[in-house]
Amino acid sequence: MRGAVAAIMLLLLAGCGAAKPAPPAQTRDSGERLERAAAKAGLIAPIGDPTGLYVADTDRVCIVPAKTDFRIGAVIDYGNSQGCGAVGTARVDGAQMQVEFGAGCRFTARFEGDRIVFPTNLPRSCDRSCTGRVTLAALTVPRLGASMSEARTMRDPRGGMPCAS
Repeated sequence: MRGAVAAIMLLLLAGCGAAKPAPPAQTRDSGERLERAAAKAGLIAPIGDPTGLYVADTDRVCIVPAKTDFRIGAVIDYGNSQGCGAVGTARVDGAQMQVEFGAGCRFTARFEGDRIVFPTNLPRSCDRSCTGRVTLAALTVPRLGASMSEARTMRDPRGGMPCAS
């Protein structure tokens, strides 16, 4: 009995070091083809197109196409005069987005999958967009939808629409 158990253990250990074969090229390519077809059919936003509404609790970002690049609005509303509101332009370059809210407030945000992440250190000039002890630094919002109409109708606490034409 011990001999049989030892033999089984040796067979199991021998299989542990075996390398797994790579998936066939057809399998890898089929996922890319499916994603391209879904983007073409309008089911998902094309890669590199940030248009849409991004929301996490009371933190919101809207992005819509503009004459050149994109229009971006960022709103944080914690109530009691604690919040931020900024409108500017954005230029997408792969997984990075160059954001300019004016008056020296320029920084590079990044896309992590389907969310936008602002850097933790922003220029001091970005503070002019905020009241109280709130900051735009480290703002992180996942995409709620890729619809331009959703993004255009996002409202700030005063009822303004930062991404409206």
